[in-house]
Amino acid sequence: MTLIGWLQIALYCAIVVALTRPLGGYITRVFSGERTILSPILQPIEIGIYRISGVDEKREQHWLTYTIAMLLFHVTGFLALYTLMRVQDVLPFNPAGQSAVAPDLALNTAISFITNTNWQNYGGESTMSYLTQMVGLTHQNFLSAATGIAIAVALIRGFSRASMKTLGNFWVDVTRCTLYVLLPICVVYALFLVWQGIPQTLGPYIEATTLEGAKQTIAVGPVASQVAIKMLGTNGGGFFNANAAHPFENPTALSNFVQMLTILLLGAALTNVFGRMVGNEKQGWAILGAMGVLFIAGVAITYWAEASGTTALNALGLTGGNMEGKEVRFGIVASALFSVITTAASCGAVNAMHDSFTAIGGMIPLINMQLGEIVIGGVGAGLYGMLLFVVLAIFIAGLMVGRTPEYVGKKIESHEVKMAMLAILVLPLMYLGWTAVAVVMPSAVASMANPGPHGFTEVLYAFTSATGNNGSAFAGLSGNTMFYNLTLALSMFVGRFFMIVPAMALAGSLSEKKRVPPSSGTFPTTGGLFIGLLVSVILIIGGLTFFPALALGPIVEHLAMISNNLF
Repeated sequence: MTLIGWLQIALYCAIVVALTRPLGGYITRVFSGERTILSPILQPIEIGIYRISGVDEKREQHWLTYTIAMLLFHVTGFLALYTLMRVQDVLPFNPAGQSAVAPDLALNTAISFITNTNWQNYGGESTMSYLTQMVGLTHQNFLSAATGIAIAVALIRGFSRASMKTLGNFWVDVTRCTLYVLLPICVVYALFLVWQGIPQTLGPYIEATTLEGAKQTIAVGPVASQVAIKMLGTNGGGFFNANAAHPFENPTALSNFVQMLTILLLGAALTNVFGRMVGNEKQGWAILGAMGVLFIAGVAITYWAEASGTTALNALGLTGGNMEGKEVRFGIVASALFSVITTAASCGAVNAMHDSFTAIGGMIPLINMQLGEIVIGGVGAGLYGMLLFVVLAIFIAGLMVGRTPEYVGKKIESHEVKMAMLAILVLPLMYLGWTAVAVVMPSAVASMANPGPHGFTEVLYAFTSATGNNGSAFAGLSGNTMFYNLTLALSMFVGRFFMIVPAMALAGSLSEKKRVPPSSGTFPTTGGLFIGLLVSVILIIGGLTFFPALALGPIVEHLAMISNNLF
């Protein structure tokens, strides 16, 4: 560990915090329907979209109607993307002549991109046509991110409104998020990435001759436009198989730093949106503070573990830390920081191989995902996931002070606690359950390149990543099989929508409640005491899911023994 390394981490955190409030103010105005600096240009387009689609922007929806609209929207997106991949071989913009995507892989990929997971059981440059990358994957990168933000804003309205049965209009929220937030930033961002050296072309792959005289095909394409929304929308679905480790997706130290910034930018800003909409910005800073404590702890542990190297390397007299699987041009600190950012923010884009991290260094990304991707988290998903933990923390605080739990003027009662627990506990059911199945099925075990404890971790990481809608992989696991394509797809679907539906039910319940004025028995929710309580609740509940995962090894080993004896 070096002083320069710590300064890099400090600079990164400082810039994220500095941008949180101004961007939060802008997003609040967008979702409140107020005039913004972009309104003269974009408002006519917004109105035109409503007229074409038959949407009444002034008509709000009940939480159930809002949720059904969201689900139908994603069913349509899934069918469109699946069909596009299955027939891409007969469609234009396919200079490399990519064949149609196999049915099980197309299903896995379509669910992956509509759920903001972007798990990739394929190499983008060797599987997807330009049309699929642009119209299919990049398109869903925008819409899945916009949906996450819209759901978070709907939940915020549940806290901020009183005696109301509506939470806004899903179609309006998604349209405004895409038009006013995602698109303008991505246009500028993509131009920056092109300047840094990322390709943006519809031309064919380049045939080059190496110094040895061999022929080499260099994949190019409309890369910058996809990378921009991939990072901003915490999607992680890269144009190339190597993702952010590929020089055409992440060519310079500056592009690497800016990509790290944009991953957390909207997630951090949404905490400020929460504070503004409930009428107390300190509430937003308190939530960001709890996220920050977990984030900095994770970065510090990962950086220390990777900088300390391994026992084997130290025994050989090789100092300088664990550079295995790291990008030399970025170094240990940037790789460690990127790793924690991507697994904290539900973004699978990595510039190093998690599989090559030390045991402790690789543990932090796994823990981040098993906590529910709430350490800043994916766009929208991080905030509504954290608010579920807030509900539980306030419930515990209410028991401590001996009165009905209250948060921002709303009573937290049994219905809200049940919905929060339902949303949180469905996650370990997926990743622990499918891991147990995978390690005793011969066809699934055959996909493990590393048998033993490390192979078990690879399987656990895969299902945790899919359920947490992260999309990063531990490597060493061949996921493009019928078993993994189907089970990972189910994990992604459950991890996204089985968390959203209870969260929306909670929002609907809160919006109908009257506001309760604070009293002497109200637990303070803007100071260090609240941050400490919230972090403690997160770690306790996270531990209830994480430690069973560690104990699962002997259990599945025993089941495997029984299976071998039987068959």
